[in-house]
Amino acid sequence: MNPSTLLLIFLSLSHNLAAAAAAASHLAGGQWNIIEPSIGVSAMHMQLLHNDRVIIFDRTDFGRSNLSLPAGGCRDDPNDIALKHDCTAHSVEYDVAGNSFRPLKVLTDPWCSSGTVAEDGRLIQTGGFNDGDRTVRVFQPCGDGGCDWVEKPAELAVRRWYAEKYATSQILPDGRAIIVGGRRQYNYEFYPKYSTSPSFFSLPFLLQTSDPEENNLYPFLHLNVDGNLFIFSNNRAILLDYKSNKILRSYPSIPGSHPRNYPSSASSVLLPLNPSATEAQVLICGGAPKGSYVQASRNGTFLKALSTCGRIKITDPSPAWEMEEMPAARVMGDMILLPTGFDVLIINGAGAGTAGWELGREPVLGPIIYRPEMPAGSRFVVQSESVVPRLYHSSALLLRDGRVLVGGSNPHVRYEFAGVQYPTELSLEAFSPEYLLPAASKYRPEIEWDGREGFEVRYGEEFGVRFRVGELKGMGGVRVTMVAPAFATHSFSMNQRLIVLKSGAAMKGEGYYEVRVEAPATGKVAPPGFYMVFVVNEWVPSEGVWVHLGS
Repeated sequence: MNPSTLLLIFLSLSHNLAAAAAAASHLAGGQWNIIEPSIGVSAMHMQLLHNDRVIIFDRTDFGRSNLSLPAGGCRDDPNDIALKHDCTAHSVEYDVAGNSFRPLKVLTDPWCSSGTVAEDGRLIQTGGFNDGDRTVRVFQPCGDGGCDWVEKPAELAVRRWYAEKYATSQILPDGRAIIVGGRRQYNYEFYPKYSTSPSFFSLPFLLQTSDPEENNLYPFLHLNVDGNLFIFSNNRAILLDYKSNKILRSYPSIPGSHPRNYPSSASSVLLPLNPSATEAQVLICGGAPKGSYVQASRNGTFLKALSTCGRIKITDPSPAWEMEEMPAARVMGDMILLPTGFDVLIINGAGAGTAGWELGREPVLGPIIYRPEMPAGSRFVVQSESVVPRLYHSSALLLRDGRVLVGGSNPHVRYEFAGVQYPTELSLEAFSPEYLLPAASKYRPEIEWDGREGFEVRYGEEFGVRFRVGELKGMGGVRVTMVAPAFATHSFSMNQRLIVLKSGAAMKGEGYYEVRVEAPATGKVAPPGFYMVFVVNEWVPSEGVWVHLGS
């Protein structure tokens, strides 16, 4: 081989390596900001609504919070185990645009509960502890600050709290919620209920995957693209036809035999769905090894968290787990689908110990990004660190502006601010991925939008999205993503879902571009309700706009 050829090969390799390095680094870093030093309530549970308010709450049975209810609005609950008369709030509504918050009044205890957003945009919050374990709480979003929780005691058929299973909720193709598990409840029910069906359905799989010492609570639920329900509990998974109460298939156990649900507290996402929506993959990352809860709670020994991720194509005829190593071990992390459609953010958590009161150690302050479309071995990108530990009872969710809202961390039975290793955290932070930093501003699209909270889109309908941008990275490089807002608690974002919409190339108009896209075909791909729609210019997303998807 002559020197000229060698030089050309060297230059070509150098160019490819430089391009690969640039691609791998464009999301490296990000930025942290404390946006509220204290909202008075620890963010154990969070849900973004379509009016850009975030509903946040923790529990009523630990005593007073640091936020007062309005005068005359005290909570009187003869069943409460901490305070029968309480004039402090245990829930807030956070206004993203105004960066402000107001107290909400929750009566029964919503500790360790679940939630979904109904087709009409109401937060349907289910279960809890004590007098709240059969309660359904409804929050109807409003713009005038006059809305609050409406509670329906004894609305659920059975108690939905923990001991054997925390209950998890998932929105279904017809808009109902399925609620799986609860205190010694190896069953599921629907809300609203079907008029001709039993009040609840037995699910022995939950008993089979229980562990009296490890618990294995809050099963991971993901709606498959065929309309059936993927359920992961302990280290096993099934595909359930919930209409006929039949298990359609059992998946292989995740390698390593370690439990991944609470208190081992890994996190899980359904990876972004492609336009055809014929394939679905589930990713589970982190957790604590078997025996961690017993070692920490009984012996004060904090085992190193798991550093593995498992990925499985749940639609494959012969599915198998693909295992990968994260840059750092993590338990109690949260996984967020970023609007690019390329990236999963893994944030919060600890490097040792397990979930539970006082049982986490070695806070992991730096998030990582997982890029599912990259080759194995090059999928993780380390991000910049926060200074705030986010351990047990912390949460995170995606905002419409592309930031990730982070709050909570109360690893104690009550609020503790002094004399403890990790004080109760009442602040809200925002993590801004690198696509929000100034260097990316010229690539950031701006969707032309009239400010409505959700224009109507029908299943299978083609519609146009107009946008402006400083520099378009190729007419065919534009993609449009649709993201469902999730209910975040206990290291799992219920109902989190991202669909990459079928689209054509961007067309140039008079001072704008337009891309034609096709809405998801059915509720099996995207259950009805409100979604955030983003235009993504190569790797930089626009601010989202709310759309309402339905028949």
